[in-house]
Amino acid sequence: MATNQKSRSAILHGAKLVIADVGTYQANMIDIAAKAEVSRATVYNHFSDKSEMFLSLLESEIVRLINMAQQAPTPADGLYELSCAISTDLALAQIRQSDPADLTRLVSKNEHPLWRLFSGELAKLFGTHSALVEQWLIGQIGTPLSQAESRAQADRFVLAL
Repeated sequence: MATNQKSRSAILHGAKLVIADVGTYQANMIDIAAKAEVSRATVYNHFSDKSEMFLSLLESEIVRLINMAQQAPTPADGLYELSCAISTDLALAQIRQSDPADLTRLVSKNEHPLWRLFSGELAKLFGTHSALVEQWLIGQIGTPLSQAESRAQADRFVLAL
């Protein structure tokens, strides 16, 4: 992996760790750089501001989740893994607590390219029922499930499809 991509990945990982600690409003570039173990200048070489970084983080998380679902052996396993990843995500948990307005914007479907990416990839995985899958997963952002609930609901969901 090129050094540039390693730095970018480290910054995004650092941003997620900081968000998990303090939420989106309190997150700052100095703390993100420290968690990423890069200089603040390196952060600004990759991202012009915090908003751009957060959009990149959101995109990388969507891609990570979609890749996880694609690699699952069955659709039920893919749904289960998505459900667990969303329900146990520490950054989402912190945003639920500290930044509910950001969470509302995050789950409000719109014409943003990231929503189209998410919806399009779910459609490839789950076909005509992808809108239902999408709504089920969005619900877990606000109301996480336990692993047992994730497994039971994913299995029932696939049977119903």
